[in-house]
Amino acid sequence: MESNKLDLLKQVAAGIAAQFGSSCEVVVHDLSRHPDHTIVAIENGHVSGRKVGDGASHVVIEQMETNDPEPKDHLCYLTKTPDGKILKSSTVYIRNSKGKVSAILAINYDISKLVMVESAVRELIATPEPQQAEPEKIVNVNDLLEDLIQQSVALVGKPVALMNKDDKVKAIQFLNQNGAFLVTKSGDKIAKYFGISKYTLYSYIDLKQEGK
Repeated sequence: MESNKLDLLKQVAAGIAAQFGSSCEVVVHDLSRHPDHTIVAIENGHVSGRKVGDGASHVVIEQMETNDPEPKDHLCYLTKTPDGKILKSSTVYIRNSKGKVSAILAINYDISKLVMVESAVRELIATPEPQQAEPEKIVNVNDLLEDLIQQSVALVGKPVALMNKDDKVKAIQFLNQNGAFLVTKSGDKIAKYFGISKYTLYSYIDLKQEGK
């Protein structure tokens, strides 16, 4: 492999490792070397326990044996180290000036701790019954009336300025059914919001109660 390309790959490897930290191993393989000694640069080798001068991985050996002229980069797959670490890996094939694969840049990110966290979080948020489509809101009593009014408007499907009498009756009946009038001084606020008097407001409630 050309020395300038090797220097560039070493620079890239160091940059990737610095960006993602000590859990990210980055390896440069020189395919012109013997399979027992393909690693010419490695960052955070403690992840897999390898060092410069060590041999090729299964992916590297496979490429060297098949000598596929147009291999596709193998991105975001899972691997496992002999000591049980779970890695998220990517293999990028580097070509020389003649278009032949001459090196491999391998990225192995140790996600073992993240897998444990994912498992713990999944257990923590799991519920014994099917979860509703949207988590239930926890609304402060001071905001409850406003929230119910907005729900009543959404139920009607048009802004108050465009509502006729039947629309307002529908909205106010919804509020009555859902406990809006249990909130202190809610009648004044609801009447003002819908642009009607309190007498009209309670007459709309009576229409519901009388089945009209």
